[in-house]
Amino acid sequence: MTEAIYSEQSRKDGLQLISASENGDIQTVESLLKKGVYIHAQDREGKCALVAAAYRNHLKIVDLLISAGADVNMKDNTLQSAYLISTSDGFTELLKKTLEAGADVYCTDSYNGTGLIRAADRGHVEIIQELIKTNIRVNHINKIGWTALHEAIILGDGGKRHTEVVRLLVDAGADVNLPDKEGVTPLAHAKNRNFTGIIKILESSGAE
Repeated sequence: MTEAIYSEQSRKDGLQLISASENGDIQTVESLLKKGVYIHAQDREGKCALVAAAYRNHLKIVDLLISAGADVNMKDNTLQSAYLISTSDGFTELLKKTLEAGADVYCTDSYNGTGLIRAADRGHVEIIQELIKTNIRVNHINKIGWTALHEAIILGDGGKRHTEVVRLLVDAGADVNLPDKEGVTPLAHAKNRNFTGIIKILESSGAE
């Protein structure tokens, strides 16, 4: 009976840690961590405390959890980790913290997309700048058959940020002639959308 009560209390503490992390309740998080709560407890959606804090970009709580040993590569049921959340949501400081804590830049989401691909289609220039400093695979292809370069063009708006993303990717070694699974090249996609700035970057880099 004592063991059952303890297990139930541990479960409740774990869920409370997740809720407090999500809501930015630093005092409760600190109290639970001092109590020795299981830091990798998950709710019914598979969220651990760190993932919950990451979704809301609660950086102080992220610091507390990482210092307490939270795994920055742990994912929820939708395959989102604190690291991957930072790349799609444009949370640059969160990205830096997860990288410093050992984030796996090769990990992928449910579309087999890397953090670089997620950031490229959203035009997160600062995230791209950080990721290309790592060993991330610039020409990784996701389930849709697109690389980060494809996504920056196909899902981008051709504006200043997406144009800069393309420049950064090309400078980092993106294959400007690698076609998507339909056989359409990055240059053809850019021309179809009349993205003049991107067209210039691609052509000056040998795109055909």
